[in-house]
Amino acid sequence: MTGGTGFLGAHTVQALLRHGHRVRLLARRPDRVAAALGPLGVAPADVDVVAGDVTDRAAAARLVSGVDGLLHAAGVYTFDPRRRAELWRVNESGTEVVLAAARAEGVDRIVHVSTVGTLYPTAAPAIGPGSPLGASREPYLASKTAAERIARRYGAVVTRPPALLGPHDPHLGDQNARLRDLLRGLMPLWPTGGLPLGDVRDNAELHARLFDGVSGAEFFGPGTFVSTREYLAAVRAATGRRLPAAFFPAGALTFAGRAADALQRCWPGRIPVQYGAIHVCAVAVPVEAGAPAAGVTARPLAETLTDTVRWLVETGALTARRAGLPADHQTALASAPPAGPAGSGATGKALP
Repeated sequence: MTGGTGFLGAHTVQALLRHGHRVRLLARRPDRVAAALGPLGVAPADVDVVAGDVTDRAAAARLVSGVDGLLHAAGVYTFDPRRRAELWRVNESGTEVVLAAARAEGVDRIVHVSTVGTLYPTAAPAIGPGSPLGASREPYLASKTAAERIARRYGAVVTRPPALLGPHDPHLGDQNARLRDLLRGLMPLWPTGGLPLGDVRDNAELHARLFDGVSGAEFFGPGTFVSTREYLAAVRAATGRRLPAAFFPAGALTFAGRAADALQRCWPGRIPVQYGAIHVCAVAVPVEAGAPAAGVTARPLAETLTDTVRWLVETGALTARRAGLPADHQTALASAPPAGPAGSGATGKALP
């Protein structure tokens, strides 16, 4: 497996182990394995680790030697314009290197983690099995589309997760950081349109099932499509916060997004306005009902938001007040039982 110290990757490692599989990871920084997997109850001794980068052919060969399957989950997910070269190096070149190594080794089952965004933009009202690849020029979507073309050439099974939220994010990735920015009052302006959202734990469960013998060539990650207004309403309901916001047509905010990207190239901090995020809201459409998801049902968005906000507070990434809690609830929240693992049926305690 590649990408095992990332957000979806770490949860997938936990799910694979829970399903009884043995896991070998390719890790660019082996010293980060414990920090990424420990919060999920996975000890370093529970996995084998191969040190190396996805663009390192020798490391990729060591990773796939003698294995039954490969899950290629490594990838850069960002709309930050400063990381565009990294997008292509990892998402496109890394996919070619890792999948070529697996095919040369004769690995039985290769699964490539793509994104629903590779099917954007589209003139269809919904996407599903057989939908053609899109031709977006937004750098992240373009790099993932290029990676999926490579995966198809190698005959890989393709999964398409939606944008993911959830607890235990080793690097506070794009969606969890955006939720934190919203609750910190940094996102008063929103584009119209919508986005597909899912829970990282449900999507990790899907990946584990693909190595249990589930057949198929194309799977869509469990999730739901929400308008930006519905998303903001769900966050308000989960936190009790008013979160004032103004909505503008996505096209009208495109200029602001491009201007923010230009500023971000020379600004050391993270600017919460990004062209790529606005673009996705403008072009995203729902996934067809009944699209294959390996039998995994998406949990309610309200549950995902509650668990995510709670985790942000527990880790100090967000204050209790920003989460809609009295300040003196910080200690009580941190000492509460953790949210249940993927597929367990357990849930975290709801925010008061």
